[in-house]
Amino acid sequence: MVPFGGWDMPVEYSGITAEHMAVRTAAGLFDVSHMGEVEIAGPGALDAVQHITSNDASRLEVGQIHYSALTTPEGTFVDDLLVYRLGPSHYLLVINAGNIDKDVAWITERAQEAVPGVAVVNSSDRYALIALQGPRSEAILQTLTAIDLPSIKYYWFAHGEVAGLRATVSRTGYTGEDGFEIMVPAAMGPRVWDAILDAGKPHGLIPAGLGARDTLRLEASMRLYGNDMDEHTTVVEADLGWIVGWKKPAFLGRDVLHQQKASGVQKKLVGFEMIDRAIARHGYVVRYIGEAVGTVTSGTQTPFLKKAIGMAYVPPDVAAPGTEIAIEIRGRHARAVVVPMPFYKRAKTS
Repeated sequence: MVPFGGWDMPVEYSGITAEHMAVRTAAGLFDVSHMGEVEIAGPGALDAVQHITSNDASRLEVGQIHYSALTTPEGTFVDDLLVYRLGPSHYLLVINAGNIDKDVAWITERAQEAVPGVAVVNSSDRYALIALQGPRSEAILQTLTAIDLPSIKYYWFAHGEVAGLRATVSRTGYTGEDGFEIMVPAAMGPRVWDAILDAGKPHGLIPAGLGARDTLRLEASMRLYGNDMDEHTTVVEADLGWIVGWKKPAFLGRDVLHQQKASGVQKKLVGFEMIDRAIARHGYVVRYIGEAVGTVTSGTQTPFLKKAIGMAYVPPDVAAPGTEIAIEIRGRHARAVVVPMPFYKRAKTS
């Protein structure tokens, strides 16, 4: 157990490698109740969400979710988040645990800029959030709910009951696998956790902690706020242009991001694999032809791919796949090569 975002969080239960492999081959269960939830509702809710986030929320249907960014006027990240459209004028923003206080203050102030009087509510204490991830997730969860899980498309959600308790079930996750995130009233979290764990035992389900969550998300090239993006990196620099609503007439940071899209950036987030036997870690210096050109943002030895991989910010002329770089590790320059992301992509099932 370690302190994380004001919570005591499990790093591992049975071991990071075992938990990682369970998610890739069967299923893993994560308690992610530390995540924050903010609701924006009432007349003008869409205008407020459009103003403070990069993606185009006007394209969301009720029951749909998208990945987005809370952006500064400079186009950098206040946070990354999921936006749920709960109703015609009701949105739920799922934000990072360590940023809840900062984000709520930012969202409240900036939403009022767009729509004075719009309702912004910090609902973080109302919800427990449990993530069931892995190829057997649907089979496990279906034994506990009457919701037609196969009908829930990726990044959509449905309301119903799980283990006899009302829940919102979304087909989302942070592992690169198929799976679901189940949102229930906070007091009901333990009951739902235990029910899913019991139902999943015959399928190979095991509980998983922060360690496996990090190695899984890195294999899938999912960014981590505070490592791979922050208030000093823009959405375009983080190579997340696909979460920008380029046709939106206005939002915080729009002009900067459009300029970067047109003119290019000074740095870009890339993926790399180690050639030499070594593991790159957060903060290590990246070198190109001997010169320091960037910094590793995330790095690990992955249990499933069995490769040492990482992400780093480098100049555009070093960003092409196949470019050989070096990672400075305790004074030694270990060879690596830039590769396309994601490192891992699950096979699509029919």
